[in-house]
Amino acid sequence: MADPKGFLNHGREVATTRPVGERLRDWNEVYVPGSLLPIISKQASRCMDCGIPFCHNGCPLGNLIPEWNDFAYREDWSAAQERLHATNNFPEFTGRLCPAPCESACVLGINQPAVTIKNVEVSIIDKAWDAGDVAPQAPERLSGKTVAVIGSGPAGLAAAQQLTRAGHTVAVYERADRIGGLLRYGIPEFKMEKRHINRRIEQMRAEGTKFRTGVEIGRDIDAAKLRKRYDAVVVAAGATISRDLPVPGRELNGIHFAMEYLPLSNKVQEGDFVQPPITAEGKHVVVIGGGDTGADCVGTAHRQGAASVTQLEIMPRPNDDRNPVSQPWPTFPMLYKVTSAHEEGGERVYSVSTTHFEGDEDGNVQWLHLTEVEFVDGKLTPQPGTERKIPAQLVTLAMGFTGTDQENGLVSQFGLDLDARGNIERDADFQTNVPGVFVAGDAGRGQSLIVWAIAEGRSAARGVDAFLTGASELPAPIRPTDRALAV
Repeated sequence: MADPKGFLNHGREVATTRPVGERLRDWNEVYVPGSLLPIISKQASRCMDCGIPFCHNGCPLGNLIPEWNDFAYREDWSAAQERLHATNNFPEFTGRLCPAPCESACVLGINQPAVTIKNVEVSIIDKAWDAGDVAPQAPERLSGKTVAVIGSGPAGLAAAQQLTRAGHTVAVYERADRIGGLLRYGIPEFKMEKRHINRRIEQMRAEGTKFRTGVEIGRDIDAAKLRKRYDAVVVAAGATISRDLPVPGRELNGIHFAMEYLPLSNKVQEGDFVQPPITAEGKHVVVIGGGDTGADCVGTAHRQGAASVTQLEIMPRPNDDRNPVSQPWPTFPMLYKVTSAHEEGGERVYSVSTTHFEGDEDGNVQWLHLTEVEFVDGKLTPQPGTERKIPAQLVTLAMGFTGTDQENGLVSQFGLDLDARGNIERDADFQTNVPGVFVAGDAGRGQSLIVWAIAEGRSAARGVDAFLTGASELPAPIRPTDRALAV
């Protein structure tokens, strides 16, 4: 373990963010570069000799958190990154984007602020990249088997890297013009600069993984023909169908899904546009949806110079602290969270529901009408007399996703079975009803966290490897039926 008295001697310290006025003038990550290294050894020392490390259960990857905390405390960065990579292909992604269910399950968190596991993780991997410790791991021999991976989000990339390292010839198909899936076009630059994705892609290319961008399976290539071309296929296409809001006025100009809005600002950072085709500049912006995607829209609107930003959430405001009865440790609690985007301004309104939109004579949205709602007999019920309208010249719908894309023909051409929630069904080995076709990530699980996506990719890779060779030594951290710790 680290310092036996670390959790007694040191309080919790987190990464320092840059001043709001400074970071709103650029799209760089919000944290002060290098601010973690001076404090991270002390923070790692707060990891306890807790006997049963529940952080292992909080994280679906089974990250060896106490071990790399110990190495970080001793500043043995090489050993720390080796332990980190033993269970996680892309810790620089999770260290920036994961909401850290491991910290919710931290034993210290029972009666003190939890260990800053996420900050320790990102410090280790950033130090490893700077030191040149992250090198390609090419396979010792090739199996002669070929695998196609559909989708280049975290699940697809994890599956592809595992299978390439196992000796199979892997090609990743991505319908967008660049590799990364939601990591590339769904996550704003201020949360994760895309250089982190780029260097991982170069590592994977050096290991032997092939990438095919601008190719949509189902439209550009028939899925059935793809199956005949490869020995196995992994479908990691995500759950990309956005949940809509079918209320009067939805057809007005200026109302967009979050995933219509967010990618355009990323394309500006890639140099594709000088100005995004959809911008918040000078507009009153309303974001419908209180989750992380909604917060991403808030931060993006701030940087584009919005006149005002309002975020609406139909559910009540969460508690500031864990309720020991309804959300006991070590479950992942739903708490009131202030992200870096919320620190930058705007208003958050809870327990409200949109009734309709109002536009001008040119068909552009101008107002959003809403009403307050309360739980009555277990149902969210509008409250009479609470109706009002707020200015809305740009509205983004960030209410989650309902399932994988079925319009492009991928599901039907393969002949895949779906479950009641619209996800692709799979067996215990992540194989679908079509032999040799596997599914990983949100396409099979439904909308979830990045750690679950990577865990799914790693586990599906084991299923593919066993299918191709008869046995596998690849790790499988989760089963398809596993779910997050809950009451």
